[in-house]
Amino acid sequence: MEQTIKVWDPFVRLFHWSLVVSFAIAWLTADEWDDLHEWAGYAAAGLIGLRLLWGLIGPKYARFSQFVRSRNAIMDYIRASILGGEPRYIGHNPAGGLMIVGLILAMAGTAFTGWMSTLNAFWGVEWAEETHEALASFMLILVVIHVAGVVFASLRHKENLLRAMINGRKRVPEASDIA
Repeated sequence: MEQTIKVWDPFVRLFHWSLVVSFAIAWLTADEWDDLHEWAGYAAAGLIGLRLLWGLIGPKYARFSQFVRSRNAIMDYIRASILGGEPRYIGHNPAGGLMIVGLILAMAGTAFTGWMSTLNAFWGVEWAEETHEALASFMLILVVIHVAGVVFASLRHKENLLRAMINGRKRVPEASDIA
């Protein structure tokens, strides 16, 4: 049996899957079931707020300082991925870290513009509604790219990242891996 280490803490995993569910509910109920759509948006906003806090005070692999990388580090990682020589990261790789930041910002913007649309000052204001819809569509594009990246990294490093986000465990690091 393969030896593993604990990487993703319970909060990170619960946050991840709760955000998946809240976004899916919000997406599927848009223009159809306003109350449920709004509550899913509030849930997503609350989750983002908690994740921002956890990114500052949580354990090692939950912290932004562990996975938010410079533009050069991200580009080097993407280049290495294209050429087939990217290192395995125990936490999020630089491209994954960028995706997390992108998803958090897109979700926060989507939730904020959705909330704005419930206010009297912005009720029926076209740019607010269009911005909300554009951000939600952008969020869906990011989700597709994120899933593709997870599949790519899972195949490349022979590691089931979906399972890791469920049980919190990844394969024990090798000498060439980046912790």
